[in-house]
Amino acid sequence: MPQDPIRPDPDQKLGRISKNAAFFMLLALVGMLAVQSFRAQGEAPARITYSQFMEYLDQGAVHKVIFRERAVEGEFRAPTSIEGQQFNSFESRTPGDVGEGLLERLEAEGVVVDAEAPEAGWGTFLLTALPWLLFIAFWIWIFRTMQGGGNRAFQFGRSKAKMISPDTPKVTFADVAGADEAKDELQEIIEFLKDPGKFSRLGGRLPKGVLLVGPPGTGKTLLARAVAGEAGRPFFQMSGSDFVEMFVGVGASRVRDLFEQGKAHAPCIIFVDEIDAVGRHRGAGLGGGHDEREQTLNALLVEMDGFESNEGVILLAATNRPDVLDPALLRPGRFDRQVVVDAPDVKGREGILQVHAKKLPLTDNVDLSLIARGTPGMSGADLANICNEAALLAARRDGNRVSMDDFERAKDKVMLGTERRSLVLNERERKLTAYHEAGHAVLGLKIPGLDPVHKVTIVPRGRALGITASLPEEDRHSYTKEWMEGQLAMLFGGRVAEEMTFGANFVTTGAGNDIERATSMARRMVTAFGMSDVIGLVAVADNEQEVFLGREISQRRTVSEHTQRIVDQEVKRILDEAHERAHVVLAEHQDLLESIAQALLERETLDRDEIKALERGDALPPPARPAESSESAPQLPRVAPAQETSPRAFGLGGEGPLPGPAPGVTEAPDDELFP
Repeated sequence: MPQDPIRPDPDQKLGRISKNAAFFMLLALVGMLAVQSFRAQGEAPARITYSQFMEYLDQGAVHKVIFRERAVEGEFRAPTSIEGQQFNSFESRTPGDVGEGLLERLEAEGVVVDAEAPEAGWGTFLLTALPWLLFIAFWIWIFRTMQGGGNRAFQFGRSKAKMISPDTPKVTFADVAGADEAKDELQEIIEFLKDPGKFSRLGGRLPKGVLLVGPPGTGKTLLARAVAGEAGRPFFQMSGSDFVEMFVGVGASRVRDLFEQGKAHAPCIIFVDEIDAVGRHRGAGLGGGHDEREQTLNALLVEMDGFESNEGVILLAATNRPDVLDPALLRPGRFDRQVVVDAPDVKGREGILQVHAKKLPLTDNVDLSLIARGTPGMSGADLANICNEAALLAARRDGNRVSMDDFERAKDKVMLGTERRSLVLNERERKLTAYHEAGHAVLGLKIPGLDPVHKVTIVPRGRALGITASLPEEDRHSYTKEWMEGQLAMLFGGRVAEEMTFGANFVTTGAGNDIERATSMARRMVTAFGMSDVIGLVAVADNEQEVFLGREISQRRTVSEHTQRIVDQEVKRILDEAHERAHVVLAEHQDLLESIAQALLERETLDRDEIKALERGDALPPPARPAESSESAPQLPRVAPAQETSPRAFGLGGEGPLPGPAPGVTEAPDDELFP
């Protein structure tokens, strides 16, 4: 379909008018200054001393004098020769107050006497003209900044949307991987724009809005950029926060102006990123304030589906908080489609890695499919970060190409944190951390159904002093009761290992985060997942709605104190059973606990193969090279810390039905640096 010519902007004509007005005003100002300068110059008088003035007065050559402040000017009765030049007037400086004697002599000679106030100089003239100059400049600025129609002065009410020009480097669907379903939905929108008749002949109409929904980092904005590159039509981009300003009414004005630009270039696409900044639920929230945001949302609702039709204008929006959007914004007729852009599966992760690895010189041993299988739950932004970190690590070691070892180290850095070998630890803390992590590892190995243990380390990473990481063999989308009970036992493995090794009275804060995560998981098992026979299939979870929505204010408490007491008892029972189970498993495999702890004290880090070898009872081969950090300077000597650190677990956090680490990474326990 041929593209419509872009209509002329009325602001351009107004801008030309304001420029012409400014030119004529400037020309008039220059003329005034030239006339003033010409008048000030005139015929130059003769400069004489006061004594010469008195001599000419005695000779009767003076016709008229004008007294000024500490100066006297006058005219001769006839042209007088002074230093070979003829002058009709003179100027002289007076030594002070001339007195009445001089006035009597002037009257006696018949000289005309006059007096004038001091004439204003350039400084006085400019000071007098400055208000007028500022007034003229202000009106020039007003003319240049007024919008077409003159109903909205300044540019506060204008939309800040940027139009993608044809010469902008394009991102196409070939640059997007891991979101095949989303690309199919958006590809249909592009075909609508290119050939509307293909669908309208069957009674279909152009969708008015498409909402991209998904967690952060999954590629929603990248998909919008790909649509801009594929569509070949005018594309306007704007952020939801750009609608809000300090002036009342600006947001609604910018919405109207944005759709006016869209109508002028229809068919086109308008992309609003982070639309939850302006599309939050109306009539709720705390703190009071004006309803500027609601007025902006009302204007957006009217422009999307009101009395006036916006044929050919498609609104493409993205958000990671669809739960806070107003229902009127999500109904068909406004956002006809909601495209879910979720975390990619293993095939999608491999495709994303291939897209980002195109820019990297890789060695022959790099296997992107293996990296994809080892990064479950990661988003496209995480995978891009892994590729970038691998390139940086290769450059740090002065390598010419990025190797598989660089990718492995970059993956550990992104998933587990940066190694901190310079952190000060004494031998007692190292031993405590080693047995703590060994307890988690033994539980992960011996409890059926848990994810395989990927790595165990007592090298500080990020804020943690030790980490036990598990990776699932395949993507996990739901969790069984058996898996959750095993996970609870694994969380208590560190505390139980401390009790068995150092005594029940010698326990530390290292299990603080383990207990917190286990309690949260057990409570959700009872209150939300229906995994308690006593409570049954009843949802008794607390209200988890956001405070700013204000919905929980009007809701009454739905759980009685008796039920809440039973819930607490069930949570306590589940946690006690998990603790006892961890104690039983570690007591049966105490030899494995000891071997893993000693290996950690010797090598500090154990990978999956070494852990499996210890589980079989095999001796570990000597390390190929001393363990050294790939991400930091050479290891500093370890001395006792000046301030004792308090071990505590540290979780990565993530989305999904379960609390705790990001999907695909089970992190148990980390000794956090800050209590």
